[in-house]
Amino acid sequence: MSEIGLVDVSIRDGNQSLWGATGLDTAQILEIAGTLDRVGFRAIDFTSSSHMAVAVRYFRNDPWERIRRVRAAMPHTPLQFITTGLRFIAWQQADPDFMRLVYRRLQANGIRRFVMLDPMHDADAVIEAARIIREEGDAEVMAALTFTLSDVHDDAFYAGFAAKLTPCPDIDRFYLKDPGGLMSPERIRSLAPAVRAMIGDKQLEVHAHCTIGHGPLTSLEAVSLGIDVVHVGIGPLGDGSSLPEANRMIANLREAGHTVAVDDTALRKMTEYWTRLATANGLPAGMPQAFDASFLRHQIAGGVMTTTLRQLEELGLADRFPAVIAETEQVRAELGYPIMVTPFPQMVMSQALFNVIGTARYAQVSDQVIRYILGKFGRPTRAVDARVEATILDRPRAREIADEADFPTLADLRRRFGAAMEDEEFLLRAVMPGDQVDAMLGAGRSRASHTPEAAPLLSLLKQLAARPAARDIVIERPGVRIALHAGAALD
Repeated sequence: MSEIGLVDVSIRDGNQSLWGATGLDTAQILEIAGTLDRVGFRAIDFTSSSHMAVAVRYFRNDPWERIRRVRAAMPHTPLQFITTGLRFIAWQQADPDFMRLVYRRLQANGIRRFVMLDPMHDADAVIEAARIIREEGDAEVMAALTFTLSDVHDDAFYAGFAAKLTPCPDIDRFYLKDPGGLMSPERIRSLAPAVRAMIGDKQLEVHAHCTIGHGPLTSLEAVSLGIDVVHVGIGPLGDGSSLPEANRMIANLREAGHTVAVDDTALRKMTEYWTRLATANGLPAGMPQAFDASFLRHQIAGGVMTTTLRQLEELGLADRFPAVIAETEQVRAELGYPIMVTPFPQMVMSQALFNVIGTARYAQVSDQVIRYILGKFGRPTRAVDARVEATILDRPRAREIADEADFPTLADLRRRFGAAMEDEEFLLRAVMPGDQVDAMLGAGRSRASHTPEAAPLLSLLKQLAARPAARDIVIERPGVRIALHAGAALD
């Protein structure tokens, strides 16, 4: 039996799948980073450009600082960044020189592993991005074979894509990525050997979500086929629509006779911390999922589902969620079956949401969908429905987007923001609203964390501080005294 390595997805993919990507701030991650480093994971699925934007928008956390400080606290475990290639936060494909600067700063701050995920499986685009990454540092590069169900995406399709990438010296390894949890144990029995036959001695990993219950069994089947790195989530950040829960996966691997070289004590502490944090903040814990055949049709990844449900709840329309799910399946078919991985699930499900709550189907269409129809994201797997295409393009906004300039060059952006601006602030301002970046900079360095159990008390104090009528408030318990004075700011 073999030694099996693990990649922990809790901070990025688990957080995204179960907590809408907004469950963790920098301080909460730093609080436990040293323990996480001791577990012995092959890598940590740490962040993406979308998660960097969330850090700025929701927490006023500097995402570059987050990478630096966590890297310092975790010197032994590579931090992973997942990317679609030549895109950073904005939907639009960026200037290659701009992306070169992005990858340079990411590696300078501590990213040691990149996942290249091109949603159109464009081999040339993956190779170009991998080359830029390697020229700007020495991080490991892994190419994603993103699984979906369609007449086109058969074993030969994935084997052919892998064969195109294998000769590239800048691609070190591959992984079978199943964001929708659609890959069954039966399917991986034919898919994994077909891919391995094409990649030679380059390693193959498995990333199988648990959305309809396949993830744990598919991952175990992958190991029996010779795949020796499995992606997992810890405690409440595993299972559900996330990845297989780490403690159970390790137990099952060891039961099958495999060696899993992790520090069980450190893993137990990690599990306890995430559980305490989830309880204190009212965040849901992932639970083993029952099989749901409807996912084989709509193929919506867990993180997109939780985000859309939250949006409907905020609008008081949570009862329309089943209708949005059904509409998503129809929209995906009409748009030519885009693979349901970022940015397409967000695009497709948002359009379904507009169709359900709007006055008519496709009465409201996002700029991203228009760009997709215009071919700015690549060629769809199948042709877009002709009537839908005509409906979307027959509007003034579509003509404006068709005539819009490409993403500004790095030189143009430098002239706009000033050559003296620091690279990291510049990169954020180039793709995000200026007021959000201003608020982040105004917040300053992320402060030390607090224990999860303090979260309800701090939340109460912040609410009281926001009330003009609140005067001097004192909370006393044995050994603890907290005073809130009129006019004082609570941070």
